[in-house]
Amino acid sequence: MKLRHWQSGCVEQALVKFRNEGNHFLCLATPGAGKTVMAATLAKRLLQLGMIDLVLCFSPSIIVSSDFQQALEASTNQRMDGRLGSKGQSLTYQSMLNLQDAFWTLLQTHRVLVIFDEIHHCAGDNLENANAWGQTIIQHIQGHAAYTIALTGTPWRSDRIPIALSNYCKNNKIRCDFVYGMAQAIQENVCRAPSITLVDNDRIVVKRGDKTDKYSSFAGLLKLSDCSYQQLIDNDALIVYLLKQSAKKLMQLRKQQLNAGGLIVAASVDHAYKIATLLERHLGQRACVATYMDEDAHGIINTFRNSTQPWIISVGMVSEGTNIPRLRVCCHLTRVKTELHFRQVLGRVLRMGDIPGESYLYLPAEPNLVEYANRVAEEIPESATIRRDTLPNSDDEKPLATKLQEPLQTEEITEIIFENMPVGESQPDADNPQPIQISMLAQSYDTTINVFGRFRQELLQLHRLYASESGSSL
Repeated sequence: MKLRHWQSGCVEQALVKFRNEGNHFLCLATPGAGKTVMAATLAKRLLQLGMIDLVLCFSPSIIVSSDFQQALEASTNQRMDGRLGSKGQSLTYQSMLNLQDAFWTLLQTHRVLVIFDEIHHCAGDNLENANAWGQTIIQHIQGHAAYTIALTGTPWRSDRIPIALSNYCKNNKIRCDFVYGMAQAIQENVCRAPSITLVDNDRIVVKRGDKTDKYSSFAGLLKLSDCSYQQLIDNDALIVYLLKQSAKKLMQLRKQQLNAGGLIVAASVDHAYKIATLLERHLGQRACVATYMDEDAHGIINTFRNSTQPWIISVGMVSEGTNIPRLRVCCHLTRVKTELHFRQVLGRVLRMGDIPGESYLYLPAEPNLVEYANRVAEEIPESATIRRDTLPNSDDEKPLATKLQEPLQTEEITEIIFENMPVGESQPDADNPQPIQISMLAQSYDTTINVFGRFRQELLQLHRLYASESGSSL
């Protein structure tokens, strides 16, 4: 397999460090760039050079572990199943805790390269602040492995604990040996440019007895009322609207790419099956569902990966590292609102397949998510545009209502209602962008509310600029 330019450069840089008595290498590459192939190629080169005897790989899930095993075997032409005669093994971080002392003696009797995929899952620079996986690394791998290489696309942790095996600068930023960012990946056609659509509602009414409060955005609702984000994303009308927007785009893409797929990230197992029901009822489209509760979730994902099915709905499965290049559209309906998770979900649709083109992410305009989207835009300022479009009211359709679950601290249970949009609503006007005023603050509480309003889309589109012969750009 011919390596991408960044992959070749990273392999060579790692070899230089390893030859000069360095034994750890940290590679930061944007999600979807191809870190697995790069690491497998490095393992091959080290075996060929006689610098190592065995390869171990640890990753956050079974499906990613399986992908790594296949990549290592394809690159080295050696078995990596951990059995007698093999050249190594690919395991999950979870399995690391069950390995016996006899296993870890391999690192003392053999020269072993250890690969850590998504190293940010492993925390701690000492036993006191380390999580379970970080402790295992400190006790059994650090100082014992011949070489280690750590891979990440999101080099930080929400709990602020240092990432295992990492060094930090004085400003607490992680020190990387190789960096390959999103801007460069898009410019070199390694990753797709993302188009991010943030959906909001502009007329929200909260009623409690005789008291009525009004809000003009999700940001205001979440900050000033007791409404929780979970209640928001559990609303049928919001789900259906996001599904319609996502499905419309996916059907357009499937006219050029027959196997283009869409990912819907749900908040819970019940939420996932509710979304699947709404998708079939309102759009006539079926989705396969893969959750952490399914015994054969990885089989479901593999079947979807190699099929032409349009949709897969995931809970805790298709997040980071999962390689499904045909994914082009993502509908973000999970309650997880960390930047790490946002970036990893976005990365699922950034992988460049055989057919070029952009990727698309649809999500509610929750303030934290809006802030993360803006940070993505800041990374590629030369190609980022922010546009806002307010959609017309629908006077003909009956509002869709859904009952909320009873909250803990409220006296009255009512409903959330959004007015549906007309079937033929127009897309944002690319030629007449309007500035977006975005709140960066958010607090979530529990309550029940009535919401009457129209959806509006805040379209954050990140695309490459194509220079024509006259020097203009599209």
